Amino acid sequence: MSFKSKANIIRRKIMHSLTHNIGKKSISEMQKKAGNFKVNRVLISRPNHRLGNMLLITPLVQEIINTFPNCTIDLFVKGKITPIIFKNYPQVKNIIELPKKPMKDFSEYLKVWFSLKRTKYDLVINVEKGSSSGRISTIIPSADFKFYGDDFEELKNKYDDFDHISKYPVYNFRKFMEILHQQPQNGGVPVLDLKLSAEEKEKGKNDLLAVNKGDQRKTIAFFTYATGAKCYPVEWWSAFYEKFYPKYVTDFNLIEILPVEDISQLERKLPTYYSKDIREIASLMANCEMVVAADSGMMHLSSAALTPTIGLFSVTRTEVYAPYGNNSTFVNTNYQSQDDIIAKMEEILKK
Repeated sequence: MSFKSKANIIRRKIMHSLTHNIGKKSISEMQKKAGNFKVNRVLISRPNHRLGNMLLITPLVQEIINTFPNCTIDLFVKGKITPIIFKNYPQVKNIIELPKKPMKDFSEYLKVWFSLKRTKYDLVINVEKGSSSGRISTIIPSADFKFYGDDFEELKNKYDDFDHISKYPVYNFRKFMEILHQQPQNGGVPVLDLKLSAEEKEKGKNDLLAVNKGDQRKTIAFFTYATGAKCYPVEWWSAFYEKFYPKYVTDFNLIEILPVEDISQLERKLPTYYSKDIREIASLMANCEMVVAADSGMMHLSSAALTPTIGLFSVTRTEVYAPYGNNSTFVNTNYQSQDDIIAKMEEILKK
């Protein structure tokens, strides 16, 4: 492990110890004000820059919009990806962006933090309870009602999918509303949704047709790359290719969607699609019959394009990160085989 990685681990532990009690005693105080509960302006804090993590808050944003249809939402985030993700969410008005590398421009970094004091919010929500920055950014703004993201322990026994990183913020928010004597939403948790426009989907259809050289058969897409230990080696993908290619090549177009690094774990055995624009990629995915993807931000992008997605897991916890909704599912390759992936593909295609 590098010195920088060790330093980051130590920094996170120190910050967590300093901030984990922030907001612990706030709910009883808010209950006293619940008679005046009215929400027009909301701040959601998720100071993270990763594609997957930002896509994973789209269910909570939808939940808040469904609960308060006339509200406007500001997002406190990191990096430049969030405005692209929420481009078609008209309720999202301001995106307050921390620099991805704060030490490079420390004055700008501080300026963003101080900007949180400028706006009076009705409700401030921290998405991730373990985020020190999230907890601090929840305490700074002026608001009568603040939720710091802590779990309501009783919900863990009520919902068997409570651990999922997209779902527990929604379940916790519903309980928070209940405690404040408000009417929460019920039913299933919203799915990840990029809210692609009809024009974007039409462009994706044309892009896919170009990759397939005019062939209008349905398409199964593969995303083979991932970071670090989540990335399956070329040999694994070659063995999988020998299974899926003869089975599906007659009836389907088979393509590979490439990462920004332009790396193919399938060694470009299939026609490839490359773009740096995540909405373009998602629009092409939306026109596919299915996407089989290594555990990655692109796997979540496929889910957010509302495309049936099979996530391939070997490192991270499936109960936390597995794709869901729209017939999406996962395979844990630590104890499931490549034949099990084919079986999951067959299930989706039959549906």
